[in-house]
Amino acid sequence: MTADLHALTFAAHDPTGLARFWGGLLGWEQSTDRGGSVAITPPTGAGCALRFVPSDLPKTRPNQIHLDLTSESPEAQLATVERALRLGGRPLDIGQGPEEEHVVMADPEGNELCVIEAGNRFLADCGTIGAINCDGSQAVGYFWSKALDWPLVWDQDEETAIQSPRGGSKIAWGGPPFAAKTGPARLHLDLVANGDLSVEVDRLLSLGARPAGVAPCAAEWVPLEDPDGNEFCVSPTA
Repeated sequence: MTADLHALTFAAHDPTGLARFWGGLLGWEQSTDRGGSVAITPPTGAGCALRFVPSDLPKTRPNQIHLDLTSESPEAQLATVERALRLGGRPLDIGQGPEEEHVVMADPEGNELCVIEAGNRFLADCGTIGAINCDGSQAVGYFWSKALDWPLVWDQDEETAIQSPRGGSKIAWGGPPFAAKTGPARLHLDLVANGDLSVEVDRLLSLGARPAGVAPCAAEWVPLEDPDGNEFCVSPTA
């Protein structure tokens, strides 16, 4: 048995407001999430949701995870940037040079995102969210490949990426150097067990996960850490 990727969860000071930003940016509808948080889901129902849970966790460093949004044309890239600005986003300077074609931005709570240029071959046919882009090791990419039973679609120079056999967004890890991890992450992955929750948790532990402290999810969800120390949660089958 394996687990399915259920959602990418944001710790948010204003969950409703942040859901409104991302729903407007992506064109996704708000839905009621079984964990009691605010969530938005893709119109087709395919792919993982974005969840927003209330939290006082401060933003003190760049997030370990950010989203890469794709563009079908230069005009579409500009339209996405302008829509993000209207919804309360802002440009972000992380030291990118003038030759960079992607646009780096932050959402209203400072969470980083990139609007990728048209014609990016790595993210071709991945959907609006081309990638869940992570700061992480090659080993953690191998872990998540086994955890989700998704094949590696990139494994070079300690950079890795996986993708569901059904397609959709990739999950990518950039390899070293790594930013120091200080405190809980503001974004984390949530999985749903296919079958008995305790059996799935034991399987993930055998792959290299570790028990974690309390995560900002429903009480019956099990908080774990991946081999890099990044929090994630596993929920019972719906």
